[in-house]
Amino acid sequence: MKPLTLAEAEQILHGCKTRIGELGVKMGVSVTDPRGDLIAMVRTDGASWRTPEISRGKAVASACMGVSSGELSHRAGDAIFLPFTMIQGGHFIMGQGAVPVYRDGELVAAVGASGGTPQQDEDVVQAGVTGAGFSTKAI
Repeated sequence: MKPLTLAEAEQILHGCKTRIGELGVKMGVSVTDPRGDLIAMVRTDGASWRTPEISRGKAVASACMGVSSGELSHRAGDAIFLPFTMIQGGHFIMGQGAVPVYRDGELVAAVGASGGTPQQDEDVVQAGVTGAGFSTKAI
């Protein structure tokens, strides 16, 4: 598996920032590797101080499970996910707004956003991932 490069993460962030501008919102966006380690992060002007960490937590959840964080949100209260939260030092947020990043069927990253509505967060990361030529599904 070829890991996501910083240049590729920056392409994803560029697409996210473009969509953020179209929506007129203020957000933090994070790109992590498949383990949930941070590759790149951005906080737009005026975004809350907490948006980068929340965006990272959503990306970590998506990276760990290989699905969108929104698909996990209905399971947020399940005790089985407590270890993931503990292992990640609290950086495991199962709220809508993050998607996995696949290249040729391999999980190479995840990207999460925070600052808009849950749907806006997801729209932003989806735009970034597809705009950079990646998929959010393993197929």
